[in-house]
Amino acid sequence: MEDAHNFKVAVVTPAGKVFDYGKATLVVLHTVSGETGVMANHNPFVSALRISEVKVKNDDEDYQELLAVNGGFVEFTNNQLTIVADAAEKAADIDVNRAETARQRAERRLKEAHDKREQDRAQAALLRAVNRIHAATGR
Repeated sequence: MEDAHNFKVAVVTPAGKVFDYGKATLVVLHTVSGETGVMANHNPFVSALRISEVKVKNDDEDYQELLAVNGGFVEFTNNQLTIVADAAEKAADIDVNRAETARQRAERRLKEAHDKREQDRAQAALLRAVNRIHAATGR
């Protein structure tokens, strides 16, 4: 029997399921409309996600999981929150050195960009790298 204040959370990417948890009490994520907190029995919604950190919590069990999500969208219906993203990683699985190297490379590409398209691509790469570093280290 499900607890009335818990809900299910799944994060999927083209590579498969990254995260699956059945007892969340709160999820905090960043939609294009702003930061959103979701609890059990929230009104159904669908929204686009920003490149951002997603926090999944269960205060009853003192559980927290951080994930770095590279955009995508979120749907909440029937006490099931599903995130579909191009890429997503649990904070504990992030290689911080690799993310730092990607950040430095993106900063260099941003300085050297010759047109708006190159700038936009470098900026997106920088956001992804910084998001991964923040999720993994809190900085």
